[in-house]
Amino acid sequence: MKFLDQVKIYVHSGNGGAGCVSFRREKSIAFGGPNGGDGGKGGDVWAVVNEDLNTLIDYRYKQHFNAGTGNHGMGRDRTGASGEDIIIQVPVGTQIFDETGEHLLIDLIEPGQKALLAKGGNGGWGNVRFKSPTNQAPRRANPGEEGEERWIWLRLKLIADAGLIGLPNAGKSTLLSAITAARPKTADYPFTTLRPHLGVVELGAAERFVMADLPGLIEGAADGAGLGHRFLGHAERCAAVLHLVDGTDENPGQAYTTIRNELVQYDKQFLEKPEIVVLNKCDALDEATIEKHKAELETACGHKVFTMSGVSGMGIKPILSEVYDYVKARRVQEKIERTALRKAKEREDKGLEPESDTWHP
Repeated sequence: MKFLDQVKIYVHSGNGGAGCVSFRREKSIAFGGPNGGDGGKGGDVWAVVNEDLNTLIDYRYKQHFNAGTGNHGMGRDRTGASGEDIIIQVPVGTQIFDETGEHLLIDLIEPGQKALLAKGGNGGWGNVRFKSPTNQAPRRANPGEEGEERWIWLRLKLIADAGLIGLPNAGKSTLLSAITAARPKTADYPFTTLRPHLGVVELGAAERFVMADLPGLIEGAADGAGLGHRFLGHAERCAAVLHLVDGTDENPGQAYTTIRNELVQYDKQFLEKPEIVVLNKCDALDEATIEKHKAELETACGHKVFTMSGVSGMGIKPILSEVYDYVKARRVQEKIERTALRKAKEREDKGLEPESDTWHP
């Protein structure tokens, strides 16, 4: 299945049905009266999160979605049927932006979560609604309201616990294939990875997390060089970033600085995101070279640097344990936040004041 993480679609909710002008014609009722029913409501357009999806490829060849029009009202006080709703299935982590692509409308991060993209128009009133003591035979009915229409952007940001970044050929795909069941393409030339890949890392029965392999960045990616930095959006949700640096590079410190600058230029939140720096391909280096490159890299990043080899498996386990510590810490924090949000909602439903953070004796 091809990977697509951004698409623009057009949604149009259904128009409401028109109200009916009708009068009773029974022989036994001398004066009859109005009995025109209301028109049916137009169909809505919904976005629903489907946890079985991981791409927006379904919307590459179909970009227009129109909900059903409500049926017109009929005599004998019959209301028209409502128009059929349209449901757009999207993967977990999909963000919905307006037509300009600049304003976020909603972030869909929970399986089963629903979002109303366009509300159907209300049905028009039939003439029975206009009956009054001074107007007992109204001959008017309302047309149905028009539905809403808009262009929107769907952007997928993968829900991964950790993200693999680095220059092309830093060994990201090799590492992912070594620690997960994912099989991304690997080769001895740059840009073998053209789309993000996901893999599940299992450290134990209950210790597992999702890692994303992101296409390689190069200097000038922020200005569109190489594959650009479009795929960095998938690293925004990660608990930690695993930054691989090629140990065979003559200047690993410069390689690290190049990627770091591109990250910050994309989004300054990466300044605060935990980063684990790894000197890779150490199986091809002698001890003296490893120590030299490690020291240079520690000077560039300002903190501890791990050494490993994705091919031989050397040094991988301590790195994965370090990543999992950050993942576990974030999960605990998210659980605390969800509990606080649930309690706040319960208090709001009961009409109680929000709890104060200040304790009073």
